[in-house]
Amino acid sequence: MMHMTFYWGRRVTILFDSWKTDSWLSYFLSLLACFLFSVFYQYMEDRLRLKLLAAPSAGPSLGTPLLFSKMGGRSWSPSRFAGGILFGVNAAIGYLLMLAIMSFNAGVFIAVVVGLGVGYLVFRGGDEGVVVVDNPCACA
Repeated sequence: MMHMTFYWGRRVTILFDSWKTDSWLSYFLSLLACFLFSVFYQYMEDRLRLKLLAAPSAGPSLGTPLLFSKMGGRSWSPSRFAGGILFGVNAAIGYLLMLAIMSFNAGVFIAVVVGLGVGYLVFRGGDEGVVVVDNPCACA
């Protein structure tokens, strides 16, 4: 039966029927996997953000419709395609972490939240002073 409230215990099913823990060792290894996936999620967030910040942004001209400028105005380079794939992988990891938390096991919840915090601290924590200027042109 699926729990609908938080509970403590070593018996938990995470994401799949085949990922069940029945011993303290399997529970600890599952928590470690959730922690590492959370840290990796923050790593991917940092890499995607840096890629987006480093990409040259030639904004749409005044006569070009916005949808056309976003869809057909730029070439479909391999790096743009790879960026889209990486974004999809990162989104999938985020949703899987959310579903793992929905097992309602308090240990899984703590492992994911601590992993996200550690990943943020390691990979994204020093960005408080960074200011991104989207349109540096002072057009009137």
